[in-house]
Amino acid sequence: GFRIELGEIEAALRGLPQVLDAVVLAREDQPGDKRLVAYLVAEEGELDVYVLREALGRSLPAYMVPAHVMQLPGMPLTPNGKLDKRALPAPDAIASEEQYVAPRTDTEALLAPIWAEVLKVERVGMHDNFFALGGHSLLAIQLIERMRQAGVASDVRTLFGAPTPALLAEVAGNIQAGDAPQEIVVPPNGIPPAATAITPRMLTLVTLDEEEIEAVVRAVPGGAANVQDIYPLVPLQEGILFHHMMHRGGDAYMLSLRLAFDNRGRLDDFLGALQKVIDRHDVLRTAVLWDGLPQPVQVVWRKAPLVVEEVALDEAQLAQGLGAMEQLEERFSTTHYRLDVTKAPLLRACIAQERAGQEPDEQSQPAKGGRWIMHLLSHHLATDHTTEELLIREIRLILQGRDDLLPAPVPFRNFVARAKLGMSEQEHEAFFNAMLDDVEQPTAPFGLLDVQGDGSDIEEFKLDVDEALAGRLRAQARQLGVTAASVIHLAWARVVAMASGQQDVVFGTVLFGRLQGGEGVGQTIGMLLNTLPLRVPVGSQDVVQAVRQTHGLLAGLMRHEYAPLALAQRCSRLETGTPLFSALLNYRHVLTEEAGEHGPQEGHATSGGQAGDEWLGMQQLGAHERTNYPFTLMVDDFGDGFRLMAQIGGGIRAAKVCEYMHTALDNLARALETEPQRAVNTIEVMSDAEWNQILVGWNDTSVEFER
Repeated sequence: GFRIELGEIEAALRGLPQVLDAVVLAREDQPGDKRLVAYLVAEEGELDVYVLREALGRSLPAYMVPAHVMQLPGMPLTPNGKLDKRALPAPDAIASEEQYVAPRTDTEALLAPIWAEVLKVERVGMHDNFFALGGHSLLAIQLIERMRQAGVASDVRTLFGAPTPALLAEVAGNIQAGDAPQEIVVPPNGIPPAATAITPRMLTLVTLDEEEIEAVVRAVPGGAANVQDIYPLVPLQEGILFHHMMHRGGDAYMLSLRLAFDNRGRLDDFLGALQKVIDRHDVLRTAVLWDGLPQPVQVVWRKAPLVVEEVALDEAQLAQGLGAMEQLEERFSTTHYRLDVTKAPLLRACIAQERAGQEPDEQSQPAKGGRWIMHLLSHHLATDHTTEELLIREIRLILQGRDDLLPAPVPFRNFVARAKLGMSEQEHEAFFNAMLDDVEQPTAPFGLLDVQGDGSDIEEFKLDVDEALAGRLRAQARQLGVTAASVIHLAWARVVAMASGQQDVVFGTVLFGRLQGGEGVGQTIGMLLNTLPLRVPVGSQDVVQAVRQTHGLLAGLMRHEYAPLALAQRCSRLETGTPLFSALLNYRHVLTEEAGEHGPQEGHATSGGQAGDEWLGMQQLGAHERTNYPFTLMVDDFGDGFRLMAQIGGGIRAAKVCEYMHTALDNLARALETEPQRAVNTIEVMSDAEWNQILVGWNDTSVEFER
């Protein structure tokens, strides 16, 4: 559907180093399969096809980059000395083999099948780009874990900088030779299983004296015998605890999952499976203590029974039409209800039984009971989005009676150790000084700057990205060898720039927390996320350059994903107490490997044919999550489509923010496709209709009057 000028492609190719001559044809060697083929003659030696294609992609839109590039010793000529196009060879299997580079070293031979399996492709050439093949951060974690099991050391940040098997094999070879920092050794837990007393020498990740330990022990039911471990908080937990202590009337970091069960037996089965999951994972049996201590600590209980609170429905509210769902929402709203984070587990099941049929009138007796409604409350100190998905997976296996397939629990102390014992504070400061040293004003979209709110004024709106647009965005990301997340981050930067009136913006991005590697990190349950600033210039650079720059910025930030946000903020020139940013982007990969993977379906009753018999009779009614940031966008990546969810305060319409983002994504994709040299600051965020309203509608002030 695009107009393609073959001469323009040929001119671009001839302008590349080492290219003596170039011819481009649009061939259709198979019916319906028309593709661009470039024929090149080199000045000397052999041309690097991959370097040429990448260079071409910087000056031409993706649809004008030839699918096949073939090097010839010379162009075939007719007897009259003109180009003989009929004699130009078709890009047959031989040409495909020329583009495919087989493993040449032992390390490459080891990597090739691992890459192919993780990326679910038939084979991977040594110059194939991980991201061009559809790779993303979740797959990167799986890849690094598989490589580690095969004896090849690496991490996700390295993969972002060396995204082909050839490059990664070379880097891995240097690592094997000892050029990389050594793996962090996690000190073992020094508290014996049968301990009845705890001494300072038993604590290997935190320093407490005997008096401080006694204060901890007094706060735990069962005393020292019920204390499994003690260690500090990780950076984002520290920030969350700060906000929790700041607000006494509610808690923006309390999460709520709402479920319905058709009978009490199914509810009890679910609760029993949940308790087994709690028993398996130390972070789900964790309390947070700070009174009388030099720093807040996490205290793991050996036994932490789930509190199930059954609520009797209020008859007066029933008469007003407020059923079990509404009464639970009101009673346990984050605007006024708080979980006691000093008591484990940081989960609570709040249940109530609906009345069957219509609400009773004054003359009738209450109807027999209907379905059961549960609000499963949890706190961000212990759980994040990935943890909720992993938790549901384990509940599913238990309900299926397949406990033997549960993965071995990964101690949360391993993650704490990597966060605390890894990169030094000086290294973090050097990185963020380079990023933020000249930032003198906050980035505050629409003037929203209150990052201490409790989320009570937040408006939420969800919007699915158009299916065709989602495909175009992924195609452009693969063409440029970057993640879809990089394209999304640039589009959000453009929205933030429009809303703040700045062309050099800073916003928070939520980091996965699992990218530094470590055995079993992909299956670790707990609060591993971190929020850190990302500074993205959205000025006169072209859109291709801007996407690649954003990809590089994210790759650099990954190495510092355990840095405290407070440290990063100190590296700017802002006055103490002034927020660096108030906008946040949370890009999340949603695992959709098999039906029923994520529990009962939302919005309708689950049947065996839809999500598995283990969810029969259960229904997901929705979920609730908030942050303290007033301009937040969550992007759920389902592997094919995307969903936008805006949470916006200050009276700004969340639906409008979703509309801005969708428009920015559409216009960015179009620029990458057709105008790769277009300046990123010209990407429109507002629709044509809105511009017309502003420029024409609101300026139409003419009125008729009698002469």
